[in-house]
Amino acid sequence: MSDTTEPGPQEPSLDEQIAAYQREFRDLDPQVEQVVSALGRLNRRMNVAYGRQLGALGISNAEWEVLKNLVLAGAPYRLGPGELAKRLGLTPAAMTHRIDRMAGEGLVTRDRDENNRVRVIVELTDEGRTKWLEAMRMATAFEEDLLQDLSDDERGGLGDMLIRLLRRVEHAQPDAGGRLTDLD
Repeated sequence: MSDTTEPGPQEPSLDEQIAAYQREFRDLDPQVEQVVSALGRLNRRMNVAYGRQLGALGISNAEWEVLKNLVLAGAPYRLGPGELAKRLGLTPAAMTHRIDRMAGEGLVTRDRDENNRVRVIVELTDEGRTKWLEAMRMATAFEEDLLQDLSDDERGGLGDMLIRLLRRVEHAQPDAGGRLTDLD
């Protein structure tokens, strides 16, 4: 008996997928489907790569999201749990669970606001900032490698086009920035 596992079924190529869709749905625009399917596959594969990088650092994607939002808040890297929950599209209970776990890992602290003892403040620790910086270094190397075959002009053009698509989705689905369900 072998200890190696057999790979699962291969995903069809984009061309095979589009041909199957066209066979079953004749109104399909193959150019639109190629763009949308390629974006979906790219997003999925990038998420797997980022997840592996974060795992190597001993943090989850959920924890990364909290670290990122604390950094985005700017020095001194503090936010209330309610604001964090809102930014991440989480319920207060899910946010509390996440903060508890991260505080136990030394990534954040949770203390009462000195100016308002009812209010709680979540703050990034030195360890949390170190993890965030290392994740950024790893992601930057991955992203540079990903885009290495594109010229500066192509990168700029691609960025502009993707932002136009993002704006269209945000306009049509203004509530789509949050999560449909908690991921914890």
